[in-house]
Amino acid sequence: MTLRTGAIVQALGGELFGDADRLITRLAPLESAQPSELSFLVNPRLTQVLAGSQAGCVIVGAAMAEAARARGDCIVADNPHLYFARVTQMWKRLHGGAARRGVHPSAVVQEGAFVHPTASVGALCFVGRGARIGEDTLVKERVTIGEDCVIGARCVIQSGAVIGGDGFGFAPHEGAWEKIEQLGAVRIGDDVEIGANTCIDRGALDDTVIEDGVKLDNLIQIGHNCHIGQHTAMAGCVGVAGSARIGAYCTVGGAGMIAGHLTIADHVHVSAASFVTRSILKPGHYTGFFPIAENREWEKNAATLKQIHRLRDRIKHLEQMLPEQDQE
Repeated sequence: MTLRTGAIVQALGGELFGDADRLITRLAPLESAQPSELSFLVNPRLTQVLAGSQAGCVIVGAAMAEAARARGDCIVADNPHLYFARVTQMWKRLHGGAARRGVHPSAVVQEGAFVHPTASVGALCFVGRGARIGEDTLVKERVTIGEDCVIGARCVIQSGAVIGGDGFGFAPHEGAWEKIEQLGAVRIGDDVEIGANTCIDRGALDDTVIEDGVKLDNLIQIGHNCHIGQHTAMAGCVGVAGSARIGAYCTVGGAGMIAGHLTIADHVHVSAASFVTRSILKPGHYTGFFPIAENREWEKNAATLKQIHRLRDRIKHLEQMLPEQDQE
């Protein structure tokens, strides 16, 4: 399976410097790419890696064009990361085979559910009654979609995801727990991707909502009645407790945690492993376990914490130099 560099530029744009007939057999990382492989460079700190790379062709931005041309063949694009993403899509279309449309024979679609004719439901999936799956949506193997849940168009639901499991709702009674039936559903917009083994709980009364363009990584937990704004992205192992409302264009790093019933503004970025315990109403980059703070403030505090042992020794030394009455 091959693709010529000239065909890539003809389809996706950019400016090619080098052999338009060069055959590409694989897409590969810059460090390990071979003469028949295509790679890309975004980080200018990897200039030395670029110089030593054996890649047949490298996608770069304008700032790196001179160095890339000195090395060999290159494609210069306004946004090399985005360009590479589109090359991967092109490669998948040409070499990966089209997704099988329709419902796999081993899948279970209950009466009253609707699967668009252009959608694909993989092996061993379950689609509950009243559920709806939109056009060109791909539901991979072993996915569960609960009753009355709605998934929009062009979504990708990775293997093992559970959409519309019961939310975690119980009422205490005489030392035990009484289950609160979860009567809402899950509504997922268009162009959403849900990672493998991610769970999105149905609402207790109202629906849990995932707006258009949201990207969720693997092993994420979204609690009942959460609302996640459009084009927000979350990395693996994030946990969002019930009734949290997260704005649009936000990001949450891996293993980040967001407590329940909080409001997160648009354009908020939470660092990996941070724990959000209060609402964040101003856009920005936030970091910390407890308490969370603006990233710049947290970094200053972290730098100070690293010096605490030295400050402690200095204080002890100063106390030893003081007269006894001044130490009391």
